Amino acid sequence: MSIAISDIEVSGIQRLASGKVREIFAAGDALLLVATDRISAYDSIMPNPIPDKGRVLTQVSEYWFRRLRTTAVNHLITTDDRYVLPFLLECGAEVTRELAEQLHGRCTLCVRAEPLPVECVVRGYISGSLWAEYCQAGGPAHGVEVHGVVLPAGLRESDVLPQPVFTPATKAASGHDENISMAQAETILGRDLAREIAGTSIALYREAARHASSVGLILADTKFEFGMYKGVLTLIDEALTPDSSRYWDAAVYAPGGAQASFDKQFVRDWLTSSGWNREPPAPALPVDVVEKTAAKYREAYQRITGCTLS
Repeated sequence: MSIAISDIEVSGIQRLASGKVREIFAAGDALLLVATDRISAYDSIMPNPIPDKGRVLTQVSEYWFRRLRTTAVNHLITTDDRYVLPFLLECGAEVTRELAEQLHGRCTLCVRAEPLPVECVVRGYISGSLWAEYCQAGGPAHGVEVHGVVLPAGLRESDVLPQPVFTPATKAASGHDENISMAQAETILGRDLAREIAGTSIALYREAARHASSVGLILADTKFEFGMYKGVLTLIDEALTPDSSRYWDAAVYAPGGAQASFDKQFVRDWLTSSGWNREPPAPALPVDVVEKTAAKYREAYQRITGCTLS
């Protein structure tokens, strides 16, 4: 098992932000995104990381950025260490052998887009928060409208939707994002930009779902983030990773309940059974939960890309 990275320091350049998973540094006119192996659940970061998780997120994102670049402009410059490390030296960073080893496979050099304040969620199946809101509105008994999206009666949990739906959300500095309607997104972003990100998000989802289907996976839903770069709508952050997307194995898909997914399910299940009250600090994860979760992330990478993690 690879060494897990919980945090990383890049001396000589400015750290701009630290998220649940990623560290963001200024690198000249560009940004350096470093995906750590941190894992969060129920709004808390677990004390022990998941080996290779950050490398999976970085390399899955790179795969999708390149595959979908004809569908949407994205922020990727490169994830290639042979370019990134010399560039960081030029920017004044202290690049030691230890840092080079830590960055390998988990760093992304990208353009500095201005992030938009709306999360872009596309759902092809009814699951997660949309399923909960559908039930709360009485959806199984009759058709309902949830955040401006009309859903038919009689849907079961994990059923495929008649067509993919765009369900935007506000970005939360901490805690859960809040689902909003398209009308609310238009108020925040303006009508034209809101419609552009909705159309682009659905187009990206459709293309990704087709590829996922070809390798025996179901892309149930996914979340995109966009920014503006030189006046152009630009896909940023990560793309279609197990953290931002719900992937199911098509071979065992059975609507009518929750489905096993290629993400942090082992962590959530163990936390639920542990009796943790979901208040920080989170308990340390057992070795077997860490190993099973790491294996699930690696499997997701292999299934999506057809390659072995490098």
